[in-house]
Amino acid sequence: MNQHILTVHTQSHDYPIFIGKSGDSPKTINLASQIVPFIKGKQVLIVSNDVIAPFYLKKLQDELSQNFTVAVCVLPDGETHKNQDSINAIYDVLMQNHFARDCTLIALGGGVIGDMVGFAAASYMRGVNFIQVPTTLLAQVDSSVGGKTGINHPLGKNMIGAFWQPVCVLADMGTFGTLADREFLAGMAEVVKYALIFDHEFLIWLEQNTQKILDKDADTLSHMVYRCCDYKAKIVASDEREAGVRALLNFGHTFGHVIETHEGYGTWLHGEAVSIGMMQASVMSHKMGLIERADVLRVAKILQDFHLPIKPPAIAPDVALNLMGHDKKVKGGKIRLVLLKSLGQAFVSADFDVRMLEEVLVSIDEYVV
Repeated sequence: MNQHILTVHTQSHDYPIFIGKSGDSPKTINLASQIVPFIKGKQVLIVSNDVIAPFYLKKLQDELSQNFTVAVCVLPDGETHKNQDSINAIYDVLMQNHFARDCTLIALGGGVIGDMVGFAAASYMRGVNFIQVPTTLLAQVDSSVGGKTGINHPLGKNMIGAFWQPVCVLADMGTFGTLADREFLAGMAEVVKYALIFDHEFLIWLEQNTQKILDKDADTLSHMVYRCCDYKAKIVASDEREAGVRALLNFGHTFGHVIETHEGYGTWLHGEAVSIGMMQASVMSHKMGLIERADVLRVAKILQDFHLPIKPPAIAPDVALNLMGHDKKVKGGKIRLVLLKSLGQAFVSADFDVRMLEEVLVSIDEYVV
């Protein structure tokens, strides 16, 4: 297995991210051997969803059962189930099987599963071990790294949660073989995000390698995931609790969360909403005189090249502003936006004209070509 290994440094502990490809199909992909050294105690709970479980759960369960007592919890797939009911379902299995504080939870799935399992691990017995095995591109490059865990509330996305770091992350490119195209492309929104906020050279690389990425070339994807995780690991090491620079990772998210909450969780995939949100944030940056119109059109092109949406659904500006007011990035009653100084350089600001923001929320049609 050709593998990259990154280390994430946090206040509580350091942990590795393993990035590579162990096989081409669910029968040949080997997830167990990588994570066994990080399992604490003898009790293991694997949490997955009803889409991923049929591909990977039994093989992983059988392999771990040779050395551990393994329980499973299969939840319904989708953002609509990222709620307290699902957390309670995890707690139920843990308590029914008398899981102790030295147990280990394994998140086998995308970002929704990872966020929920992390939150369950953070809160069960005030904190137990957990391992991330992300099976979607979005989870591999973003949500599985950094310790943000949580669930949604009807009034706001990810409003209930905790910071709780995994003990390892296993990102196997082989799992993309069972990933729906729409889910894969949604993950590309988070990849493009890293380029827009941190690294213009990475943006050029994405533009030059678009077809290889769409063809899911394993070496290209491994390199791409590695670069994204490297950005994320460095940010988490310097700002674990999002007191400063980590807020830049929310580029497009303040706008995107409005779409997800208003339209109903699951109507738009998270990455699709973030894609639209990045477009809106780029337009806002242009209207404020920070970037050129050509820059906004370039953002639109890279997103469209990865078949991502860039036009927001119709939401009344007063409704959108109200939803933004519930965002976690609000401080002192002021909405804070992540904006672009240039392609590859972002900043956080609460200093903007609300009327200009309302204009962006109403329409960005003039930039959608």
